[in-house]
Amino acid sequence: MGNLFCCVQVDQSTVAIKERFGKFDEVLEPGCHCLPWCIGSQLAGHLTLRLQQLDVRCETKTKDNVFVNVVASIQYRALAEKANDAFYKLSNPKTQIQAYVFDVIRASVPKLDLDDAFEQKNDIAKAVEDELEKAMSAYGYEIVQTLIVDIEPDEHVKRAMNEINAAARMRVAANEKAEAEKIIQIKRAEGEAESKYLSGVGIARQRQAIVDGLRDSVLGFSVNVPGTTAKDVLDMVLITQYFDTMKEIGAASKSSSVFIPHGPGAVRDIATQIRDGLLQATHHHE
Repeated sequence: MGNLFCCVQVDQSTVAIKERFGKFDEVLEPGCHCLPWCIGSQLAGHLTLRLQQLDVRCETKTKDNVFVNVVASIQYRALAEKANDAFYKLSNPKTQIQAYVFDVIRASVPKLDLDDAFEQKNDIAKAVEDELEKAMSAYGYEIVQTLIVDIEPDEHVKRAMNEINAAARMRVAANEKAEAEKIIQIKRAEGEAESKYLSGVGIARQRQAIVDGLRDSVLGFSVNVPGTTAKDVLDMVLITQYFDTMKEIGAASKSSSVFIPHGPGAVRDIATQIRDGLLQATHHHE
């Protein structure tokens, strides 16, 4: 209908290509334009100026012979001042861009190991962008941004990488656990050593108190009862303790003591041994 009245409408963010008798005439900006078809003018087509995005998936291999799929995202647009070049010079700009992306990625990634490829994604994207900018500017297109959005190795490779990482973390955890157990054992040994030391000190003090008590008892009895000797007092103390022990054992309802046949006369031998020990302790104390 517009061509019938020699008028055409060009939408916003779009330009139209005007031809006269099949030859490029001019670029029509957005708005309403007169197109007198009677003198050979016609509309060849429209060209969008909007930002477009092309996702390219390229399979290649790294320097350490791991096949990966590299996904690149190319954002581009046609330049209004070069609309005639963008319209006439390329029949399929997406195919042209894809070919350059393949060429750059397959030239860059094989120089890197797999780990380096992940770390240098920005460098790969910059190389693709520079190459596309040089090539596509001649055809009236501007490369706005190039992104390497994903690098996907084979599933078996990803599983192996995860297992390596998990093994390394388990090794660190095992070392930490071993260090913790070592510290626990050291602290337990230190505690046992300290406990045994304090127990030994307590036993030594107990025995010293017993010796001091017996000595004081012997000396006090000898002073208050004239004519008695230390031996007599010690024998009497031992016999008293002997009968007290027998009384306590007999009073116990559930006794598990084992008696060895003996007589009261054996107390004398015990007294002799204790007296000798008492005298040695007293001598050592002096």
